[in-house]
Amino acid sequence: MLPLLTRIDHVGIACRDLDAAIGRYEATFGLQVVSLEVNEEQGVREAMLGVGRAVATGDLRPGYVQLLEPLGPDTPVGRFLARRGEGLHHVGYGVQDIGQALDAIGVRGVRLLDERPRHGSMGASIAFLHPADLGGVLTELVQAAGPA
Repeated sequence: MLPLLTRIDHVGIACRDLDAAIGRYEATFGLQVVSLEVNEEQGVREAMLGVGRAVATGDLRPGYVQLLEPLGPDTPVGRFLARRGEGLHHVGYGVQDIGQALDAIGVRGVRLLDERPRHGSMGASIAFLHPADLGGVLTELVQAAGPA
């Protein structure tokens, strides 16, 4: 059986001040913002900062650090910050076919927070898996938009 996950797509980090966090990652690691978006559905203002390239699978997309600032306290990231403070929010893994991955993972007993894919960063299709079934880690599946 082929693995469902093709790469680590991104690491999502919750922050209170997106502009300050961007400055910190730029100054500390020399990263650059490749995408800046507001996702009303998820209640976040976000930045994707590119990191390296995933060449082992032939996928030439970089990995990303995704910085997430909540649009308000009653959003998922807003509630996360109130409970846990700034820090690691989730890990996103690349998949070739998100619908197929959701079907395969669902029959393995992992609860799907998203039964169907939804719109994610940079035009990707995404879905989240329940953290309680994956060692406490909120896990996101990402089918990137367009070819590698």
